Order: sequence, then C-alpha cells, then structure tokens
Amino acid sequence: QTPLKKTNALIAQMGVTFLNAYVPSALCCPSRASILTGKYPHNHHVVNNTLEGNCSSKLWQKIQEPYTFPALLKAMCGYQTFFAGKYLNEYGAEDAGGVGHVPPGWSFWYALEKNSKYYNYTLSVNGKARKHGENYSVDYLTDVLANMSLDFLEYKSNFEPFFMMISTPAPHSPWTAAPQYTNSFQNVSAPRNSNFNIHGKNKHWLIRQAKTPMTNSSIQFLDNAYRKRWQTLLSVDDLVEKLVKKLELNGELDNTYIFYTSDNGFHTGQFSLPIDKRQLYEFDIKVPLLVRGPGIKPNQTNKMLVANIDLGPTILDIAGYDLNKTQMDGMSLLPLLRGDKNVTWRSDFLVEYQGEGYNGSDPTCPGLGPGVTHCFPDCVCEDSYNNTYACVRTLSASWDLQYCEFDDREVFVEVYNLTADPHQINNIAKTIDQEILEKMNYRLMMLQSCSGATCRTPGVFDPGYRFDPRLMFSNHGVRARRFSAQPL
Repeated sequence: QTPLKKTNALIAQMGVTFLNAYVPSALCCPSRASILTGKYPHNHHVVNNTLEGNCSSKLWQKIQEPYTFPALLKAMCGYQTFFAGKYLNEYGAEDAGGVGHVPPGWSFWYALEKNSKYYNYTLSVNGKARKHGENYSVDYLTDVLANMSLDFLEYKSNFEPFFMMISTPAPHSPWTAAPQYTNSFQNVSAPRNSNFNIHGKNKHWLIRQAKTPMTNSSIQFLDNAYRKRWQTLLSVDDLVEKLVKKLELNGELDNTYIFYTSDNGFHTGQFSLPIDKRQLYEFDIKVPLLVRGPGIKPNQTNKMLVANIDLGPTILDIAGYDLNKTQMDGMSLLPLLRGDKNVTWRSDFLVEYQGEGYNGSDPTCPGLGPGVTHCFPDCVCEDSYNNTYACVRTLSASWDLQYCEFDDREVFVEVYNLTADPHQINNIAKTIDQEILEKMNYRLMMLQSCSGATCRTPGVFDPGYRFDPRLMFSNHGVRARRFSAQPL
C-alpha cells in the first residue's frame, strides 16, 4: 500500500528514484532554506523554525534571498517563475515585512502565511493578503495549490522557459485529509521496525529520556498520525496527476523536468519517541527524491549520496547557468540524471542541527529541567537547546557509516555502521577503530567550516583524501571553537 500510487507511476517509473537522498537538517525552515540557497545551514544561517533562528527574518531576506536559485533563474536565465504553498515557517511575520514581502525571483507568488494549515489560512497573492475559510470545494489548500498551478500552466507565456515550485504542507500536521479520503487506510499503522518502541541506550540524553515502553495512548496517537498523514497525501497524489496531465495536454511533458521530494523525514515511535523530526537518524534525515525529464531513462534507481543542497545547482545547470558563479555548496545531479559513466561523486555530506528550546522549564514536565521543548503529555520531549549536533554521513564502496558529535557538556559521540545495523540501534563509538574516529572528527571539522567548493572535497573513504594527524593535537581547542553558535 502507498498513498502515492499515481506519483510513483508518473514520476518514479518514468524516471529515476534516488535511494540515498538526504537533508542536512531535519527541520522545515533550515531544510527549505537549504533547497532555496543550495547551502548547508552553517552558510545560510537558518538554524530553526523561529525568527530568532533566522527563519524568514529580515536578515535572511537581505543576505540570502537575492541569491536563491529561483532569483538566478529569473534574473539571469529569463525564466518565468511560479511559487505556491508553504514557503518558510515564519513567512508573513509582522516583524519581517508581513505578507507584503514577495521574495526576489518570483513572477507569480502564492505563499502561505506562517506554518502548515489546510483550512482557515491566509495566502500572500503577489503581496496581497487573501483569506480562506473552511469550505472544502474552494478552500482545501492542497486543491487550491493544484488549481493555481493549472491556471499558471494555462496562461503563462509560451515564449519563455518556466519553473514552478509547488510546496504542499501535506503531510505536515494538522493532518486534515480531504473529506473523500478521511476513511482511507483504516488498517494502516506506523511501521514496527526493530527500533520501534525500544529504549535508545547509548544515545544522546534527549533520546534516553523517552519512556519505554510507550503508553498505549502514545502508540494510538502515533498510529493515528501515520494514517492521517497518508490520507493527506492522497490529495497530493491527485495534484501530481493533474499537473502531469496538463503538461501532456500542453505538449510540454517531454521537455519538462519534474522533481518530487520532501523537506525532512519523520519518526513515529522509533526509540520510543512518539512523533516529530529534528533527530540525526535515518528516519528523520532521509527523504524521497524522484525525477523524470528529458534524457532520463525510465524506471532507474540511483544509489549515490545526494542531498537537498543539490537541487538548486541541478536546476541552474539544466537552465545552462554557470555554477562557478554561485556560492552553492551542493553539486549538480545532471550527470547522474543522464546516466553519465565515470562521474566522480561525493562519498559523504554534513548533517547539522541547532536545538530549539528556551531557558524556562516546561510547566507540564518540571522534572526535566530547563531547555526542553515539544513535550508530549507523558513528558517525552522531542527537542532541547542542547540537542545541537553535527554528523558526517558516509556512503562509499566500503563503508555505510554515520559519525555524530553533540555540542553539550558530554561532547557526546554517536557512530553507526549501517551495513550491520540499518536501524541504528548500536552506537559503536566506544568500539570502532580509533583512527577512523580521528579521521571522522577531522572530516567533520572540515565540513562544518566548508563553503562552496570546499564542501565538495574528497571524504574520508575517497582515494583522494589526505589526513594530517598533526592537526588532531589541538583537537579540543578546535572542538570548542567549532561548536560555538554561529553568529546570525
């Protein structure tokens, strides 16, 4: 069973499925900022979903927005550009220009004010507020986005190339399905992998604090959330079908690239965490990526390590823009899409997250002390201000490995060998070869300070990698410097 049967048939089976596609930060705003800028969070400085965390802030608008890939597509490549849906979580905030702010690079702008909703929301229609109510036939957001997109395809100019970004909040909470889908998937529940509802031993304290086994109410809640998320995706599936049919009708399907992806994964019960994202594990950082288009053979799979920072460079490359003129950290996927042989590709990338939390205690969970946030009724908290970490995720011929360090008093380290342990149950930091640990630590320092081309240098398991052990002796000084919060 899948809620995306049409999407699978129309994109995956007609193109390529990337089996190892990731986000550098498993949270909406930093991840969306990485898609738009082609940069890691330490370079675009969006660290969480708040204005203080630079999410759609005045500073973001001034420093990053003019250099997003849509801005370059419109200004440099002559594209007509269309945006519809959820932009950045704080978009429309009064302190940052309200819905009157239309980011540079968009010819047509239909952006949701603030975070995900399905009814009773406000859209910025080219800078003017348009309120929607709760009448399914005219207000259900996924369908509204579909209709606006079809209108754009109907009325756009045929003399300029076009780019569309359709950003459905589904399957984000509040998981409001369309009325015709509210009874779908009644027998579906969250997957029961080997890491479901077990205690996260040898993990960061935030994972260890989860209660195991989970309460029955938590399990019911997460199963219900899983089902509702699937239900909301049925409308997304309809949207994909309508757009592909419209492109076909217009005679444009064969020369249009279509990308389907997400801004982060989501957990439902792994290590007894009921629901959320923001963690460093595969279930939160791994996303779908399906692409069809000219020169892409149907029904392909690709195992290369790709990240959402690659989307901007790929689309600019397709448009013929010189990527050397950008400051992007990602790589163009175009050679992989075309199936070029002899492509030199990365063997690792950076995952980084700055925990969200405030100095007060959660009133419902005073025992946990200050700094926790997103807590469930049974005091299982999903985030905290010292849930701040950075990882190198490595995938090479010989290694499938994740190495992570936390910025906390413990300087906690987690290492997983995903060949032997795909569900990341056993932290092997204490048993893995010391030399590998040192190399990974050094590689992490390099990636955390990388920018542009230096983010694409050979990883630890590449033949071209050079390691100078002398650099390790100042390790603690480097570590302290490295983890100091980036100035925003």
